[in-house]
Amino acid sequence: MGRNLAFESVRVTEAAALAAYLHMGQGDEEAADQAAVQAMAGTLSDLPLNGRVCIGEGNKGEAETLYVGQEVGTGEGPEVDVALMPLEGTSIMARGGFNAISAMALSENTGFLPIPAVYMKKIAVGSGLPPDTIDIDAPPADNLARIAQAKGLAVADLVVCMLDRPRHKDLISDVRATGARVRLIMDGDVSGAVASVRGDSGIDVYMGTGLAPQGVLAAAALRCAGGQMQARLVVRNNDDRNMLAQAGIEDAERVYTINDMTPGDVTFAATGITTGPLLDGVERSPYGDDGYTFITHSMVLRSSSGTWRFVETHHHSGLQNDR
Repeated sequence: MGRNLAFESVRVTEAAALAAYLHMGQGDEEAADQAAVQAMAGTLSDLPLNGRVCIGEGNKGEAETLYVGQEVGTGEGPEVDVALMPLEGTSIMARGGFNAISAMALSENTGFLPIPAVYMKKIAVGSGLPPDTIDIDAPPADNLARIAQAKGLAVADLVVCMLDRPRHKDLISDVRATGARVRLIMDGDVSGAVASVRGDSGIDVYMGTGLAPQGVLAAAALRCAGGQMQARLVVRNNDDRNMLAQAGIEDAERVYTINDMTPGDVTFAATGITTGPLLDGVERSPYGDDGYTFITHSMVLRSSSGTWRFVETHHHSGLQNDR
């Protein structure tokens, strides 16, 4: 897909981030989400690619745009599958909280694991560790001991990130019993998992249960960054079973790896909306007499080259000081 398309991907997440940022702290989750969706859809339509949404806002009929199966891009250029999340953290944006991002991944036509919006148990760590350092079926104490040994640290030095949810009560207790520390986040399943590959994020491992599409998007970034991840679907009821059956998934007990979820070359882009462990959020400062400069902080990763790029962009036009 090349370096140029990687930077074009950043334009897409920047547009969604800026649109959502204008609704930060206003208490309206739907308005923030729709602004991000429309901005991402509009910018994505201009990208020189022949794309198909694999992970999106829902199925056709459930979402007006960016639905699964929708064709995106100009139709000219490489054929790619697209996994996207215009706004991760709708409740965060409504509250004006931390750790909201916009993210998108592109894969050549080997694509992404087609997965419905069921839950998924996940464990993810960063790069530079021996193969099979983690085991989703092992107790947390065993995983943390192996991670600590691989990093040359004590277990007590490790920080485990997970969503602050009642379902994680036992997991939190098990982790704390080892002496490791826990960083609970209100939202941000993708950014929490991807932050494990950033040495300066303060996060060593991501654990817990979140939505499966977010797991696939996180796997795309971890593939680019050389991280490790294992996941298993969580079937809670007959509705979940029916959704998996419709998606052609017969073995709900299967353990998925990064290669299972993102088997091809991947480009991953993300832009921070509000500051979190992965990226800084949008900043605003006066520009001239009648406008603002909006500064965005993004990352773009490519699996084919193994490169990480961090992009700071100053947006001087198109947004006025009446917001």
